Amino acid sequence: MLNLDADFAGGNIVIDQIQGDTISLHQDLRDTSRDWFYWSLRVRGGAGRTLTFRFTASPAIGARGPAVSDDGGQTWRWLGIEQVDGQSFWYHLPAGADDVRLSFTIPYLQEHLARFLQRHAHSPYLRPDILCHSDKGRPVELLRAGRLDGRAAHRVFLTSRHHACESIATYSLEGLLEEVLTGSQEGGWLRDNVEFLAVPFVDKDGVEDGDQGKARHPHDHWEDYGPEGSLYPTTRAIRELLPAWAEGRLRFYLDLHCPWMRGGRHEVIHFVEGPDEALTAQGRRFCQLLEGESHGGLPYFTRNNLPFGVEWNTMSGAPRTSERWIGTIPGVAASLLVEIPYATASGAEVTITSARAFGRAIARALYHYLLGL
Repeated sequence: MLNLDADFAGGNIVIDQIQGDTISLHQDLRDTSRDWFYWSLRVRGGAGRTLTFRFTASPAIGARGPAVSDDGGQTWRWLGIEQVDGQSFWYHLPAGADDVRLSFTIPYLQEHLARFLQRHAHSPYLRPDILCHSDKGRPVELLRAGRLDGRAAHRVFLTSRHHACESIATYSLEGLLEEVLTGSQEGGWLRDNVEFLAVPFVDKDGVEDGDQGKARHPHDHWEDYGPEGSLYPTTRAIRELLPAWAEGRLRFYLDLHCPWMRGGRHEVIHFVEGPDEALTAQGRRFCQLLEGESHGGLPYFTRNNLPFGVEWNTMSGAPRTSERWIGTIPGVAASLLVEIPYATASGAEVTITSARAFGRAIARALYHYLLGL
């Protein structure tokens, strides 16, 4: 008997109707205040059948079609646009595939972070911690990496999942940390000279519950840094911890995101510049270094960056977003936001491997950047 559900970590779907082998469905927006596109579902009892999935509410299929797992979420691939027709796609479930997952994107959940931590459980350069607990009581992980004796010359802060659905960004954060923990000559220098602090899941409840996270009512985690105070436990904890931890040595902040679902700028890696001229100048210097390091993986070109005042990037006034607020902490040289596409980056396929490789390139560029300060 065919069974479709979202009753698993990161699950999100509303089934409208099932007629034979055709399923009408749409993404669950929950407390998202505008349309968005994230969904993730499980199919059981359909092995050997060809099913057609038709989205009824709004666009919800990305540049390479949906992500597919035939083994219960252990491995993932893109279905491809060849099996997409408008807002529908079809998929032949392999014989014996008892737990098939279909999703807008390749997931990154607490279970994936646990695997990363297990791989590096014996590293003296990584210390997992808890930043706080979420509204629903989940622990929000805080990772300390690099030089951990408190005497590092530089400090670096990293975040992802201010918007819960932006999973590819966390694979890049993981790759950055792996370069620090196990990587090249550049990684070795970073281990010896930099103390890293990373929050992989800023919206921890949204990640595990399968929320969009983007445009959460009345505002999302990314915009929760305004002068009136913060709504969410994680952003409150960051604002309490960071100024004291910085001690004038917080040189660099990077907030990793994913953009809109597909098309144009949303299929190229780009940094979003802010209104502060000094921070922008330092950010551009880092980006030039990163362009030189991004060969062999996901391509990045500085020409694709989004300047302040262009397109949607016009927010002015008091700092309300993560990178704007952190840019006000004394000693910060660069406070950046990067958008990493879900599926296609300048024509290259985004996979778990290539997203991690881009994170490693960020680490190598950071080495050169910090040497130049």
